[in-house]
Amino acid sequence: MCLLAGALQAQRELIDLRRANGRVEVPFEYVNDFIVVPVVLNRTLPLRFIFDTGAENTIITHREITDILQVNYSRRITLYGADMVTELEAYVAPGIDMLFNDQLRIASQALLVMGQDYFHFEENIGIDIHGILGADILRRFVITIDYQRRIITFEDPQKFTPPKGSTVQKAPVTFLRHKPYLTTPASVVHPRTRDVKLLMDTGAGLALLLYAHTDSLLNMPVPLIRTSIGHGLGGRLEGYVGRTAALTVGGQQLLNVITNFQEIDSTFLLNSLLLDRDGLLGNHVLSRFHVTIDYVREAVYLKPNKNYKKAFTFDRSGISLIVTGPQLNTYIVLDVVVGSPADQAGVRKGDELRTINRIPAQVLGLDAVARLFKKKSGKKFKLLLRRGEERIVVDFALRDII
Repeated sequence: MCLLAGALQAQRELIDLRRANGRVEVPFEYVNDFIVVPVVLNRTLPLRFIFDTGAENTIITHREITDILQVNYSRRITLYGADMVTELEAYVAPGIDMLFNDQLRIASQALLVMGQDYFHFEENIGIDIHGILGADILRRFVITIDYQRRIITFEDPQKFTPPKGSTVQKAPVTFLRHKPYLTTPASVVHPRTRDVKLLMDTGAGLALLLYAHTDSLLNMPVPLIRTSIGHGLGGRLEGYVGRTAALTVGGQQLLNVITNFQEIDSTFLLNSLLLDRDGLLGNHVLSRFHVTIDYVREAVYLKPNKNYKKAFTFDRSGISLIVTGPQLNTYIVLDVVVGSPADQAGVRKGDELRTINRIPAQVLGLDAVARLFKKKSGKKFKLLLRRGEERIVVDFALRDII
């Protein structure tokens, strides 16, 4: 405990919990399977950050923000994109104050500022996003994520008591650069089972991602569909989607888990940290648990919530959408799965989605549209599309495609 106290002493001048009990609850939005936290910078700008346990650094994605704050950048640095080749420009902005829920103030932080918006979170989430809250901030606390109440608790590590109860499991984790990695059994193709090492990544709006290079026991199952699996730093990631037969998390066996498979080139592996892990665990799985991360003691506690037995559902239309435009009100078809209901009805990549069952897409919002297309098989939809100067109406019924 003396070592713990010494490690935290230097932070006290910079962290003000403003509560005698050392705990602050911060509400969040859960949008399109991302955790979005309100943050006020320098007591001036209310912004939205993605809460990301898989990110090493806290990042401001739009340089215009720090320009408005008249920040003097201490230095320029070069980062590399998802391909480990593309060079990306970034700056270090010192002296930034961060305020959470008017109760937790973290002062004088050096944040990473991207030279331009390389992430394009708005396209995939449907609301304005201004940054990422990463491990350089989170590691000072015990963090508890209550997905059901939409609350994140920041707690003083010296006042933390581990959760108790018959359903609480202290998870088998290791930490690397303040990021938690869970080692657990997985059966991608039944009955073959092996342990996989997975980054616990609240910045991932998916269930499970596996790198297809790692092991013959991680061979991709059938059926699979080829699709975009997300957007990384500097580019969109392509891969496959299928199901993992069984995955054990928090003492619970989860079945038929929707899984993204990313094929990794061996040359890329030699230059990345991916060599030491098999993939990542995202919010579709983590949201089934009450998650507590004790960064100082490097421990994770998982308690199943009422959703842990729910079946994993995937889009049943075959449509992948992004949202664009200054007001985020233009809905564009990014991709269409070959042979899916939307494909057979005539929906094409690049179409603009105007209405769903006569309701404007912009009224529904990207998150609601995604949930509509996950409804039960047989649900019917009529879409109004714009393709160039044409207005096109298509009809289809949802069905399982994986």
